[in-house]
Amino acid sequence: MSLTPEEVLKVYQEADCLHDRQQVEAAIQQLGEAITQRLAEQNPLVLCVMTGAVIPAGLLLMELDFPLEIDYIHATRYRGETAGGELHWQARPQSPVADRVVLVIDDILDEGLTLEAIVEELRRQGAREVLTAVLVEKLRSRSCPLKADFVGIEVVDRYLFGYGMDYKGYLRNAPGIFAVKGM
Repeated sequence: MSLTPEEVLKVYQEADCLHDRQQVEAAIQQLGEAITQRLAEQNPLVLCVMTGAVIPAGLLLMELDFPLEIDYIHATRYRGETAGGELHWQARPQSPVADRVVLVIDDILDEGLTLEAIVEELRRQGAREVLTAVLVEKLRSRSCPLKADFVGIEVVDRYLFGYGMDYKGYLRNAPGIFAVKGM
């Protein structure tokens, strides 16, 4: 069911702003510094996880001042819903990953199942090393043991939107990290 613009606006207006634009962009700058320190000499392949990571990846890439290649991967468990289901691969990287250092950028580490599946697939394809960077990590227990190598912001376990994260397909462009009221 598609939301009306009025319903989306109401969710946005009632949401709690957990981190404003300045805080998020400072976190992205710190992520860039940490990644640069670790990968500047590695000639990595950087993969943006679509669609959520398009905003954080775009901003983060501007902070990485070293040679790298960019591609994307599209795997999702949410498909516009507020709860994850079965993993669906919509696009695998077109660039060869064999014997490469690969950095996967995603918007959020929530349950970790999607990111874990992506990492496993890249290793299966022969990546020499796979590192992960997430803008947001939820502070919660996970059934999946995956830990992100680079984390921008840690947040409470609530339903979030903004900076690439969505609410039912909307609000990815919100200028901060917001938590939906009552979720």
